[in-house]
Amino acid sequence: MTNHASDADVLITTAFLHEGDAVDTMLRDAGLRTVHTTGLTEMGDGPRRALLAGVRAIIAGTDRLEGRFLEEAPDLRIVVRTGVGYDNVDVEAATSRGVPVCVTAGSNRQAVAEHVFALMLSAARNIPDGRDLAEGRWRQRTGRELRGATLGILGLGSIGKAVAHIARAFGMRVMAYDPHFDAEYAAAHRIERGDLEDVLREADFLTLHLFLDDSTRDLLDAAAFATMKSDAVVINTSRGGVIDEDALVAAVRCGRIGAAALDVFRVEPLPVDSPLLHTPGIITTGHIAGATREARAASGRNAADNVLTVLGGGRPAHVVNPAYEKFVHA
Repeated sequence: MTNHASDADVLITTAFLHEGDAVDTMLRDAGLRTVHTTGLTEMGDGPRRALLAGVRAIIAGTDRLEGRFLEEAPDLRIVVRTGVGYDNVDVEAATSRGVPVCVTAGSNRQAVAEHVFALMLSAARNIPDGRDLAEGRWRQRTGRELRGATLGILGLGSIGKAVAHIARAFGMRVMAYDPHFDAEYAAAHRIERGDLEDVLREADFLTLHLFLDDSTRDLLDAAAFATMKSDAVVINTSRGGVIDEDALVAAVRCGRIGAAALDVFRVEPLPVDSPLLHTPGIITTGHIAGATREARAASGRNAADNVLTVLGGGRPAHVVNPAYEKFVHA
């Protein structure tokens, strides 16, 4: 829904939040005026400036929030991204203006972790072959079990830990790499620590739970795939940019790795002519890992709570700006 107005307190660009829903009602009951819209980048300069002129808070979806947009909102006090990734927000520009950028950490943890295993089992048990039945092909390809397999986790944060917990229930051996490795948690949950090359080399299944920045962009490239087992399966529910997609397609097509199962891509929506959609051995879903009723409800509530806290003079939660304490309002 698009509802342009120049007197809104809270701009909501998250596509799964709607006028009159629980989040909208929560904010309006607190006396705030809300407006819902998507496509700020496609909006004309005049309408966009009018829309942003009085906005004090933005609840952001996947639309890009460029620095110039933030400059057009002089009263802006907080940006909350409904999710944990925030590479679509110009954090540097927000920081320069003293505006905290927050995420709804933890709200989609279980949803994403479960989707990792939906993808993992789809690859391990050849689930996409079921489409052949409608064309009269009865194939019974041999699959593989998760029990006893090694799961490599890149990024042992909140979601990575949830994935590890489920993996242990399947009887998997779990290895993880994280520059900020939580050794205490790992010891308590029988997670082995490895450097990046160790995890790549030993993983039967490799799952990525990484933010996208200069240190992670194209982390999985041709050299990384060359390190992996020839039947390894790569699963990505984090950010598309952490994988060199051309190298991945080449690795799957030539048998350098066994398969890949992806929920995120460099360009979204994924173009219909993308090789990722036309390479046997690559499974795709449309960025739905966190898209459960429960996760979306929790994310919306968390975002609204943060907005109400900050506009009420409180301190925000889950701030991602570097050195936020240096400019936080006293």
